[in-house]
Amino acid sequence: MNIWVDADACPVAIKQTLFRAADRTATRVTLVANQYLQIPPSKYISRLQVPKGFDVADNEIVRRCEPGDLVITGDIPLADEVITKGCTALNPRGEVLTKENIKSRLNMRDFMDTLRSSGIQTGGPAALSSSEKQAFGNALDSWLAANRNA
Repeated sequence: MNIWVDADACPVAIKQTLFRAADRTATRVTLVANQYLQIPPSKYISRLQVPKGFDVADNEIVRRCEPGDLVITGDIPLADEVITKGCTALNPRGEVLTKENIKSRLNMRDFMDTLRSSGIQTGGPAALSSSEKQAFGNALDSWLAANRNA
């Protein structure tokens, strides 16, 4: 079992939580980004730098992930692809995305995109709150416990 991180937009606090969990549980964590990322020295943590370009990191994660892996992403289309492939998707706010809820998330994303393209200002996501950081940690711990013997 591996954890793949869509790292270009992943908040620092979430990366730090993942780094601690990787060492604590001996779980491989790979950060995928189109820029150089500093990571702590650990045999469980690695980075994969991909070329710049639209969805290059996302496509690499989809190519490399395997059923049972965990993918950390706030990107709804990427989450949909990895769920279809048999992975678990977890966003940085601690929400587990599933076959049951991903389609409604895609619809909402498309709706918001339509609003933005028609000139309506929708604003961006709120800053990550303490409760969301804790929800992420709890969801990560739950996944790690459920997959401990995988």
